[in-house]
Amino acid sequence: MLSMNSQSAWGKMDVSQMLKHCDLVLQVALQKTELPRIHILLETIGVITKMEMYVFNNGIPRNMPTFQKLIVNFECDFDESKTNLLKTLEEFRAACENGRLPERHRLFGNMTEKDWQFLEYKHLDHHLKQFKV
Repeated sequence: MLSMNSQSAWGKMDVSQMLKHCDLVLQVALQKTELPRIHILLETIGVITKMEMYVFNNGIPRNMPTFQKLIVNFECDFDESKTNLLKTLEEFRAACENGRLPERHRLFGNMTEKDWQFLEYKHLDHHLKQFKV
């Protein structure tokens, strides 16, 4: 399920929660987290958003809906979240090198390796800049 209001779904996210969230998002690409099916209209918006990000080289749109599974609204340990994210980033790098990324994303539709790399980079960059880390 997608949360349609990011602000109320997230409330105030701290840096430890952000690291955990980014870890969970990367786990989608590694097929460790499966996202639920969404309405075709939402997927169409996601596909258009993906294309727009490529064309304008912009970041993740503000207040973009988030899958409920990826919302971290619980206490997280900074060191543990950081360590886990770095480990998952290494797994993602290896999956890229070995061509083991999924061909579809529930929100963004058909995905190439380049799409996964681009969108994961933009997502991580968005949150690291958000928290100035």
